[in-house]
Amino acid sequence: MSQKLKAMHTPIFWAEGHPGPLSREGWTLEVGGLVEQPTTLTFEEILAMPKRVVPARLTSVTRWSVFGHWGGLHLDDLLARVGAKPEAAYVRFFSHRLIYTTTVPLEIARREHSLLAYEFDGEPLTSDYGGPIRGFIPYLWGYKSAKSIVRLELVEYPIPGYWEERGYSDEARILPSLIHDVNTHRWRRIRGGDEVVEFLD
Repeated sequence: MSQKLKAMHTPIFWAEGHPGPLSREGWTLEVGGLVEQPTTLTFEEILAMPKRVVPARLTSVTRWSVFGHWGGLHLDDLLARVGAKPEAAYVRFFSHRLIYTTTVPLEIARREHSLLAYEFDGEPLTSDYGGPIRGFIPYLWGYKSAKSIVRLELVEYPIPGYWEERGYSDEARILPSLIHDVNTHRWRRIRGGDEVVEFLD
């Protein structure tokens, strides 16, 4: 269970406080807002849907980045089931206990490498790293990749979330900077932009 992330000493950070162990058994994901068919999916139903695996990095605004093969559900497959209304432009994520929220443009949430992730390198995500299922939006700073999600809402306008209410940018664009590459334990420079793919060194 997330042993590779743990073995690499990937930082564990819960702004609203660590929830403790969370089980896939009994976990549900509610999908609502501007959708044609609001629904609640069990974790088993999520696993039964098409799985996508993407090679990508999670990059934190606190300046670390970890690469792996993230596995999970692509938002397009979920939207095919619930139907997005024409006015839907953003997706709002709610973490366990509904304290942590964040909003992501629907266009970014539907890109190739964005997922509702439940695996890293073939291992189930534990609550330490946002399991049973988390948002994974590698095109933006990591605070947009909400952990342990229990609800998604499609909305027309962005709604400030946990960190946005505390002064963080709602745009969350990754900036050129020096970051700690968790995989190699080196400090490396990135160009910034939509996704951390190449380092400058």
